[in-house]
Amino acid sequence: MDGSTSSKPQKNCPAEQTLAAISGRWKLLILRELDRGTQRFGELQRALEGITQKVLTQQLRELETDGLIHREVYPQVPPKVEYSLTALGESLHPVIQQMHAWGLERGEELRIKN
Repeated sequence: MDGSTSSKPQKNCPAEQTLAAISGRWKLLILRELDRGTQRFGELQRALEGITQKVLTQQLRELETDGLIHREVYPQVPPKVEYSLTALGESLHPVIQQMHAWGLERGEELRIKN
């Protein structure tokens, strides 16, 4: 962060690039689930209570486009699709763990209503 008072996003700010890659209501939760191993669409949807099929599809596409997850389609009937983290996605593990630890330690101080 450069200390400027401008509210415009800084396109070259590494922290902002990281936030852009993982922002969204469900992306961190999807990454957390895939950190546990390769999963199929239905497994992800069951694990993420409250997510719609449309939103899960959209978030998975964005994560794939950003290179954080891999989508493997198996040529069989019925179709089988599995999702897994790429090396880039796996590299977010310590970042997500640190965010989790910070939330545990400082979460009660936040004035965010769930």
